[in-house]
Amino acid sequence: MEFTKGHGTGNDFVILPDPDGALDLTPALVAALCDRRRGLGGDGVLRVVRAAKHPDGAALAGEAEWFMDYWNSDGSFAEMCGNGARVFVRYLLEAGLAAPSGGTLPVATRAGLVRARVEGAEVAVEMRRPRLHHAATATLGGLTLTGAAVDVGNPHLVCALPAALDLAGLDLTRAPEIDTAVFPTGVNVEFTTPGGPVDGTDAHVLMRVHERGSAETLSCGTGACAVAAVALRDTGRDTGIVAVDVPGGRLTVTVTADACWLAGPAVLVATGTLTPDVMRP
Repeated sequence: MEFTKGHGTGNDFVILPDPDGALDLTPALVAALCDRRRGLGGDGVLRVVRAAKHPDGAALAGEAEWFMDYWNSDGSFAEMCGNGARVFVRYLLEAGLAAPSGGTLPVATRAGLVRARVEGAEVAVEMRRPRLHHAATATLGGLTLTGAAVDVGNPHLVCALPAALDLAGLDLTRAPEIDTAVFPTGVNVEFTTPGGPVDGTDAHVLMRVHERGSAETLSCGTGACAVAAVALRDTGRDTGIVAVDVPGGRLTVTVTADACWLAGPAVLVATGTLTPDVMRP
């Protein structure tokens, strides 16, 4: 089985080229691939398959050739992954499987069609505009925080920390407790504090995230979009540019009247051949 390893601001993925959807990819195998001691290690798996060859992508085959079949590191599916989409596009371009047409490249995902734009070392993807919903709570180590529920094609809960609490000091080795009646399929929980002014932006936020199905990650693209939308709302804006600093680096989120652009580095670090049989349970 051929593979490529890549990351976007430290959010890392095992990329599996499978144009015709022939791989026997199972939750157990995905979890084994993402194991950082016995496998390749990663926050998730990106299977590169033609949209027409995958049941979840077939409806978009007329608009995009490639479908991003994204799996969390525990073997569960996710509707969307912003950093994953950016790394997926970098792979398509470097593998010679696609070229931007008219300045953008369409990719099919479980959350719908996304478009990508390549800007040197950075890849930007256009996703749906975040939708802010009701308030909800997350409990972490006895601390209960109220946050904003945000839909970015997948569910998020953005919780601002009180000024007295240190973002770096949070213990995210365990998943925050959430209301399963509000989030029946789980939720990505972002914890934030404000950052100092950044030239060319309307807001600056520091963020850590516990992703459903992957635990804490160094970055979360859709989470950055959710955080940006809340930061703009809190400054009385509907649109604008937000710098979001995650443990793995900086992402720039541009929220427009009808979309959200996520920009940042996307890097491929290795390619090779793996032997899946030794990783199967």
